[in-house]
Formats: sequence, C-alpha cells, structure tokens
Amino acid sequence: MRKALFFVAAVVLLAACTPAQRKNSSAKNGKAGAAGTDAEAAPLPPGAEVMEAGIKTGSGFESDPDLKPVSFDYDSAQLSPEALAVLKENAAVLKTRKGYEFLVAGHCDERGTVAYNLALGQKRAKEVRDYYMRLGVDGRRIATISYGKEMPSCSESEEGCWSKNRRAVTGVRLKATAAK
Repeated sequence: MRKALFFVAAVVLLAACTPAQRKNSSAKNGKAGAAGTDAEAAPLPPGAEVMEAGIKTGSGFESDPDLKPVSFDYDSAQLSPEALAVLKENAAVLKTRKGYEFLVAGHCDERGTVAYNLALGQKRAKEVRDYYMRLGVDGRRIATISYGKEMPSCSESEEGCWSKNRRAVTGVRLKATAAK
C-alpha cells in the first residue's frame, strides 16, 4: 500500500509540470532530442495532453513479439538513435492495431532511490509515448506507467544486467469498448 501511494504521489508530481515547463527543462539540460529527425522535432499533435487514466484502469496488457523494447543510458530518458529506429518499427505496428490500446512501461536499474527511479521511469515512458504520437499514433490509445526499479528483467548487480533493466516496454490489449 505504501509503494502504491508513493507511486501515485510521483505521478501527480510529474503531471503538475506544464508542457512548457517540461520543454524548457529538457532544453536547459541539453536533452531535447537525440537524432534530430523530422518526427522528433515536430510538435505533438492536438490532443496530445489527453488524460490516460481511462486506459490505465484494469489490466490485460500483454507483451507482443512485434513490439520491441527500447533501452536507455544510465540516468537518462533521452531516446538514442537505435531506440528511435525501434520505435519507428513499433509505431508502424501500432498503427495497424485499430481495436487496441497500448501501455508504455518505463523501467530503471536498481541504483537510486525508489522515488527517483519512479520519476525516471515515467520520463522514459513519456518520451516513448510522445515519439509514437509524433509518428502518427493516436495518443488517446497510449498510456504510460513507471515501475521504477520494481520489475527488473535481470537481478544481478553488474552493468550488463543494469543495462537490460533500463528500458521501456510497450504492452497491448484489446480496447475495452471493442471487447464488448
């Protein structure tokens, strides 16, 4: 219960930032973009700030072999050129799945505090979601969540393992309205 409350507090804190504050913060830190692609520099489409709560309710998001995870550098939410290439392929798949909705889950390695990793995981998930939207995927079908360091894919305390845990994974489920 305590972890759940902490997670909610972290999400509320991130949501409190206006898009302009987040943009200014990224620009100041020199993390506005990685590869300089047209889609990356394009503004988000109208409705990009759609609330995700409706998508997050319930469960049922599953992995899909056609949707590849993307990796991140230590202490970073910046998308690498390799991640951008993977996300372009993922976006092409997402666009074909009309009756589905998606959940981008941000993950971190074990280093750092729970609060820090929840915030970083959310930034990673949001970067992926925003890039999908720039590539034309409807943002109303994409939600984000952060698991921080709570769901590692590898449990050894060494760099090879840590790098596997610094990731964003896109899950898929049939839309609730489409399932009825």
